[in-house]
Amino acid sequence: MPLMSLVYLLAGLLLLVAGAELLVRGAAKLAAQLGIPPLIIGLTVVAFGTSAPETAVSVQAALSGSGDIAVGNVIGSNIANILLVLGASALLAPLLVPRQLIRLDIPLMIAASLLAYALAWDGRLSRLDGALLFSAITVYTLYLILHARADKSTTDDQFSAAFGQFKPVTAFTWLLNLALIAVGLLLLVPGSGLMVEGAVTLARALGLSELVIGLSVVAVSTCLPEFVTSILAALKGQRDIAVGNIVGSNIFNLLCALGLASMLAPQGLSISPNALAFDFPVMLTVAIACLPIFFANYRINRWVGILFLGYYLAYSAYLLLFATNRPFYKILGDAILWYALPLTAITLIILSARAWQRGAHSNVERKKHE
Repeated sequence: MPLMSLVYLLAGLLLLVAGAELLVRGAAKLAAQLGIPPLIIGLTVVAFGTSAPETAVSVQAALSGSGDIAVGNVIGSNIANILLVLGASALLAPLLVPRQLIRLDIPLMIAASLLAYALAWDGRLSRLDGALLFSAITVYTLYLILHARADKSTTDDQFSAAFGQFKPVTAFTWLLNLALIAVGLLLLVPGSGLMVEGAVTLARALGLSELVIGLSVVAVSTCLPEFVTSILAALKGQRDIAVGNIVGSNIFNLLCALGLASMLAPQGLSISPNALAFDFPVMLTVAIACLPIFFANYRINRWVGILFLGYYLAYSAYLLLFATNRPFYKILGDAILWYALPLTAITLIILSARAWQRGAHSNVERKKHE
């Protein structure tokens, strides 16, 4: 059984890598031909495509009665997207953060995290709660489409550097890009299915709970498309997509994946007390921490990448200790939730305030010289 699980994991990984590459290439070219800015592409087309595994897994888990996997998958994926994916991407190349992310999309990601946490506070996400979450993603997507039509900042040079030179816009190129998107999605879904099947079988053989499986093995498996997409985009210089993909994906995970899963579950989704007490707060704190980090210099430096990866290692250690019921898990959890994360947040707020003061002072000096 472990051998077949490893085979499923490897086959799923190969399909996910191929699917993510085809999806980001086809979606980026097609959206650029439509005049959509790179950031909007990352926040919508690519984010939705790379969130398809989370949506498929959470919906399937909800329909089969595995609510802990459905919820843990979304929470764990959102934590991994920021700490693991953005951390690794920033280590490869410092990432520039567009101002629109600071003004709109990161606050929306925080609001979506707060909304999901508030709705789950009573220990259940009902079908009505799911409908509310899903209606929010519908409004968000419509807004971005309308905003993209008014934004004329797209240039072919940005995309030709990352995805190659454009061919003339013909019926063939439209069909080709649509085919790339379709094939990419078709590879992502079965790839994630194989990955999750192998991971769940292996984890259950080790005696792990469904919540831990969802938060760790399943979450990391289903966030692999985001990981591959952001890494490829960062290496190719398309950093708007690398960052926007993560923020957009987290919004889609909470509002679309969790919303659909709650709507389709026969009795809604029950929420584990441990998820309410620890995992939801960690997800929310990580989302809030993005605001001062990104605002400080409008970039994610390598030291931030190291910080993110360090926190993800600590969170993974907590999950491992919790899964094996070691007494130390409580101490580590309290240290992360009540000391490390708040101390980091205070430090980041101070750094952001100083960066804002330096910027304001520079603007005053510039006006004086003018």
